[in-house]
Amino acid sequence: MTETRMAKFQVGQVVKHRFFPFRGVIFDVDPVFANTEEWWLAIPAEMRPRKDQPYYHLLAENASSTYVAYVSEQNLLPDPTGPVGHPDVADVFGPYENGFYEVRRGAAN
Repeated sequence: MTETRMAKFQVGQVVKHRFFPFRGVIFDVDPVFANTEEWWLAIPAEMRPRKDQPYYHLLAENASSTYVAYVSEQNLLPDPTGPVGHPDVADVFGPYENGFYEVRRGAAN
């Protein structure tokens, strides 16, 4: 039986990808991998993250677009550089302060 770890990051926290140029705000957390096998196998083997760790759903942005991302804990770092420009942020979160958004009551999973 695999031991469940506590998530390192939390809903409302702004994070950035360790290797790729995007950042986002966490809106949900899976305690372990909960996407499709096809999605996981599409990641190059040398970069493929472990499944037995928290995975985070992000309202993400890069230099040219906004989207929803699914990222393993091992590939995230805190990013307190400022708010995220994703258009759905205001639907889920309140004010931004010091790397975190306030979660709107009733908006969290």
